[in-house]
This record gives sequence, C-alpha cells and structure tokens, in this order.
Amino acid sequence: MEESAARAGEDGLLFFAAHQRVYPLYLALEDELLQRYPQTVVRVQKTQISFSDRHMFACVSFMRPKRKAELPEDYFVLTLGMPYPLDAERVAAKTEPYPGRWTTHIVLSGPEQLDGELFGWVDQAHEFALWK
Repeated sequence: MEESAARAGEDGLLFFAAHQRVYPLYLALEDELLQRYPQTVVRVQKTQISFSDRHMFACVSFMRPKRKAELPEDYFVLTLGMPYPLDAERVAAKTEPYPGRWTTHIVLSGPEQLDGELFGWVDQAHEFALWK
C-alpha cells in the first residue's frame, strides 16, 4: 500500500497542477481513506484518481456536475458507487448506470466538508464495492 500511496502523491500533485488550491483538501481526503481502508490502491489516471479495494469505491475528478455558476471557484468532485440513490442536499448529481448501482457526485471545496456524514457515505460505498 505504501508504494501505491507514494506514487499517487507524486502523480496526484501533477493531477492537481491546475487546481492547487484544493490539493491540500484532496490530501486530507486521501489520508483519511488510506487510514480507514489500508488495502486501498490509489490509481492516478488522466481524468480521475480512483480508490479501489476489491473494486473501485470512490474517485476524484474535476467533472462539472452542475452549471458553472452553481459551483465554487475551487473544487473537485468525489464520486461514490452506491447501492441506492443518495438523497442529500450535498449530492450534486446521481445516475443509475445499471440496476442497483448508483453513481453519486459530491462537490468538495473546503475542509469542513470532510465530515462524519461524508465518510459515512464513503463507508457504504466501500462496503458495496467489497460485496458486489
């Protein structure tokens, strides 16, 4: 796991090159995910950073799930794979790509958003990924 996390750190810095203001927020998210799920593999790709255990349970990207005017100036999107539609004000968008799997997008722009509610949802996404 340490090799994967170290590699993601260097590649993650490059991934966030144009979004450096939210890079510390990403690092806090990544740290918490790696503490909660030590077997997590972090994979930096061109358009997203994915977090997998048995299967992918979360990813970070710069997609635009809302109109630009509705988004903060600096943000990234945390996408979770859920077994049900998550109905919460913090959810920017959700889709059901196939029956029983919901892709849920949450815009993150500040450290106060990395709270118990968010990590409760992440826990559910992680559990879902382990058993699907």
